Amino acid sequence: MRVVFLFGLALAGCSSETLPKQPEAPTEGSAIKQVGQDVEARSNKVAAAVTVVKENADKPHIVQAEAGVALGFLHAPSPGELAIARMRVTGNDPKSYQSAAEEGEKLVAKINSDLAKALSDQAEAKKVSDLKDARIAELERQLADSDGRLWTIAGIGLVVIGGLIWWFLKDAKGAMTIAGVGLMCGAYPRVMDSPWFMWIAIGSLAFCAGLGLWWCFDKVRDSIHSSDAKETPKE
Repeated sequence: MRVVFLFGLALAGCSSETLPKQPEAPTEGSAIKQVGQDVEARSNKVAAAVTVVKENADKPHIVQAEAGVALGFLHAPSPGELAIARMRVTGNDPKSYQSAAEEGEKLVAKINSDLAKALSDQAEAKKVSDLKDARIAELERQLADSDGRLWTIAGIGLVVIGGLIWWFLKDAKGAMTIAGVGLMCGAYPRVMDSPWFMWIAIGSLAFCAGLGLWWCFDKVRDSIHSSDAKETPKE
């Protein structure tokens, strides 16, 4: 539906403002924000446990206990990564440890950057979505105003025609019928949103029923007069 309204708006030329491209991101940031908070909370707990392990390297029971806490917040390592870590222990090369630590810092920085971008995209998506909603609402209002003007013009035209019928033909029924329909057409846009819609609709139906009865009454009366005229002998 949004696409239809926006396409219609572009064709109508209602505004020269071009909407920016909406990022491929959700318009509500609660899910992304919650994921970021969960990742940060888990990272804090793992970092705290590992820090305590490093501070108490000479106390094996603390190292074992805190290492178990850290692993509790992590998924099981892949066989490949586990093999690489064991090779570092076997080689006991300070450069390999430094390289792994630098790789970890880069990965953490990338994760933080990606999360920040996701939050930024979400905010921009929400902004563009709000702009689209506002544009759609404006288009709907303009379409409603245009529709209302058409009904008003049609109503005025019918009332004028009804007046001309009365002026030139002296046909009260025809004039009232056309003028009545014109008045209903002119009132239609306002009646639809009125709290008195039901009563106005009942009144309109009553008016139409009255006109119908009037037409029927005149038709029957004219038929009777015509029959009487035929049966009356000429002198």
